[in-house]
Amino acid sequence: MIDRFFLSHPRSVGESYGEHAATASRFGFSMIFGGAACVVHAVLPFLFARTASDTVKKLYSQMKARQPAFSQERPAFQQPEWQIEYEI
Repeated sequence: MIDRFFLSHPRSVGESYGEHAATASRFGFSMIFGGAACVVHAVLPFLFARTASDTVKKLYSQMKARQPAFSQERPAFQQPEWQIEYEI
C-alpha cells in the first residue's frame, strides 16, 4: 500500500520520493508565486506585468526538459501560433 501511494509515481518518473517531493514543491511554490503576482497585476496593472507569464514559461521549459521525448521540440510559447502580439 505504501509503495502504491507514495513510491509508484516517483519511480515512474525516475525519482526517489525525496527528489519528487522537492521538485513538486518547487513547482508548486513557483505556481503560487506566479498566481499571486497575477492577482496583484489584475488590481495594479503596472506591477508584475510579466511575472506570471515568465513563471509559466520557466516551469514549462523545466517540465519539458524532464521529459526526454519532448525536450528536442521548441516550447509551445515560442511557436508563432501561440504568440500574442501587442503594442507597448
